[in-house]
Amino acid sequence: MRSLRTLLPLLLLASSVLPAAEVGWKTALAQPDGWYATAAARTLADSVLLYQTPVGGWPKNTDFSDPPTEEFLEDARMDHRAATIDNNATTTPLRFLARVIAATAPAPATENVTAFERGFDYLLDSQYPNGGWPQYFPLQKGYYTHITYNDNAMVNVLEFLRQAARGEPPYTFVDEARRTRATAAVAKGIDCILRTQIRDAEGHLTAWCAQHDETTLAPAWARNFEPPSLSGGESVGIVRFLIGIETPSPEVRAAIEGAVNWFSRVKITGLRYETFKDANGKKDRRVVPDPAAPSLWARFYELGTDRALFMGRDKVVRYALAEIERERRVGYGYYTTSPSSLLESQYPKWHKRLEKAAAPVTKAAGTKKPAKSKP
Repeated sequence: MRSLRTLLPLLLLASSVLPAAEVGWKTALAQPDGWYATAAARTLADSVLLYQTPVGGWPKNTDFSDPPTEEFLEDARMDHRAATIDNNATTTPLRFLARVIAATAPAPATENVTAFERGFDYLLDSQYPNGGWPQYFPLQKGYYTHITYNDNAMVNVLEFLRQAARGEPPYTFVDEARRTRATAAVAKGIDCILRTQIRDAEGHLTAWCAQHDETTLAPAWARNFEPPSLSGGESVGIVRFLIGIETPSPEVRAAIEGAVNWFSRVKITGLRYETFKDANGKKDRRVVPDPAAPSLWARFYELGTDRALFMGRDKVVRYALAEIERERRVGYGYYTTSPSSLLESQYPKWHKRLEKAAAPVTKAAGTKKPAKSKP
């Protein structure tokens, strides 16, 4: 495989002849199935391929709907060009390419299939032996090496690989060898999730930190305002992934029940999280008393106490949103309502599904044996 720099003349030529995509990148996965067989979809796919890095992954925070400029390709900053799973990078381009490949079967463009397979292998190769995924691969120094649940990075990878392993549309074209490897990677990922779930002082299973040390598996620091803690946000995505396991083991069931019990215990009622303008007309955020407000959960809960935790760029522990700097209050989400749908809808449906699966099926002629478990 030639390096990106040796391909630069070709990429610049392509950027001068590729027409602008009719659908922007933000809506690239929201189109009807038939659209992915159109010339517009193929044009967008051509552009996506130009952003794929030599290792097979894609950079984050990038609009792939326009071919890369010379300035973009020359900018070698780690958070600009490096392959990552952060902020939906790599998994989203792969999902898009899969839809184009499926829509153009039985004769999809060879370059699309090749790029998809390289990206697929990149995800498999970047998994740690313990089942976790770092934020960047090849590894970058700093907190980027931690097992990254933050912003659902690892969960996005696991969801993608699970769908591909099962051969769900549009991944019916994925070869058996890769499906087998993906099945094994998902199993290792589930084991990592179970091993990183945090227990309280009494030994009860609770939730997860947004990132865990890749060696010790302990809750770990990321940025100054992202401390070792229990996550009221990322833990939701983890539980939703576990709920999607067709035949959960007793350990998986215990993990889900423990997390749901913890969410129920730490929910915050009687407060409304709102955006407002301060006396100087600047945007700000606050919580105000409101008995009718929907339940809230903090982004961070203090280990050992379950107190809502707030931390700004100064890395000082505080227990009230108003005590951190306005820049962080506005620029970061310290509260979430995402556990509500988990507790009110997804968890009850999961529970009913398990009860139904466990109940014997009785017919007039006798009792039918339960179906065999699926992986």
